[in-house]
Amino acid sequence: MSDPIDAELKGSAARLWRLIEARAKDGADKAAIDRRIWNLFGETWAILYSDLSGFSRQVASFGITHFLQIIQEHKKLFAPIIERNDGILIKIEADSLLVVFRKPGRALQCAIEMQKVSNVYNLVRVPEEQIHLCVGIGYGELLKIGDEDVYGQEVNSASKLGEDIAKSGEILLTFDAREAIGEFPGVRFAERDVPVAGSETSYVVEYRAWLSAEE
Repeated sequence: MSDPIDAELKGSAARLWRLIEARAKDGADKAAIDRRIWNLFGETWAILYSDLSGFSRQVASFGITHFLQIIQEHKKLFAPIIERNDGILIKIEADSLLVVFRKPGRALQCAIEMQKVSNVYNLVRVPEEQIHLCVGIGYGELLKIGDEDVYGQEVNSASKLGEDIAKSGEILLTFDAREAIGEFPGVRFAERDVPVAGSETSYVVEYRAWLSAEE
């Protein structure tokens, strides 16, 4: 028989939502509850959010089995790269991946390797089966609920950059991610005049000069 005290304390997500529920009650000391939440779950991570360019149009044209094939292929391609760069895959939503890294440089290295393997993969695929990747990277304090989910402004910014702003083949960084990465061999950072909430400036990673499918 399980101990009710153990059951009450188990599970990061359950504990978070109990605190959120307490925060919503009349007369709650929201500031004190917020401190507890950040004390329990607040951590600093780099966030990589990837999306596939033109994917919705492809699904509309080629159907659900095409959707499932591309999802499976892009997971197979990127899983070893994420593992090699010490990333933790938090979630897969349709054609998007959300991954966190302790070191922001590893997030950028992972993104570049993902773009590189996509280029090579596409050389031998018909256009409708090619994988065209868009990536956004953020860095900062967030709420990490085990390996189940992450919440925070930099998570929102990275997903906005990866899903809505980055073009095929691009890697975009928030201001904080750019600052945290510093200098990176073989890469230049160009300021992009496309602010997102929480990041007045974003940056595009210029890596094409040394990234080629023939490497």
